[in-house]
Amino acid sequence: MCGIVGIAGVMPVNQSIYDALTVLQHRGQDAAGIITIDANNCFRLRKANGLVSDVFEARHMQRMQGNMGIGHVRYPTAGSSSASEAQPFYVNSPYGITLAHNGNLTNAHELRKKLFEEKRRHINTTSDSEILLNIFASELDNFRHYPLEADNIFAAIAATKPPDSRRVRVRGDDHRAWHGGLPRP
Repeated sequence: MCGIVGIAGVMPVNQSIYDALTVLQHRGQDAAGIITIDANNCFRLRKANGLVSDVFEARHMQRMQGNMGIGHVRYPTAGSSSASEAQPFYVNSPYGITLAHNGNLTNAHELRKKLFEEKRRHINTTSDSEILLNIFASELDNFRHYPLEADNIFAAIAATKPPDSRRVRVRGDDHRAWHGGLPRP
């Protein structure tokens, strides 16, 4: 059980994310984190063990300007409870991607091994959320020759589904659905 919030707006979202996380605090008291992206496409990340009010001081909030962001409060169900396991997670290749996740990957060990052997992706924590982020980053990298557009991003998300797993369906704002596979250029 964790709490996740994401906001995209025209004004700075840091305070709104902080406020939302305090409301969601009952979903996780182990750690809290916020990441924002500013007008220069710079990510600003702060995460640590503790309650929202303990992790974020005024000086942290002033630094986290940006009109898009994700926040997470953690209740650990997998991995360890070290500060490095706090979310959101960030990976810079390709494009700079961040993820907050609530759930468990039952085959995390196998996925970690496959990511390293096939894609040479290094996982820095025992968190299955970091594994999921790297799977998505790897799929998105398969789309590097296509324009960075919603259709291609949603197709990359849908492509993260292993062939032997349950069906994954991703739906965009225009209500079109993607079921995986590369789009036509």
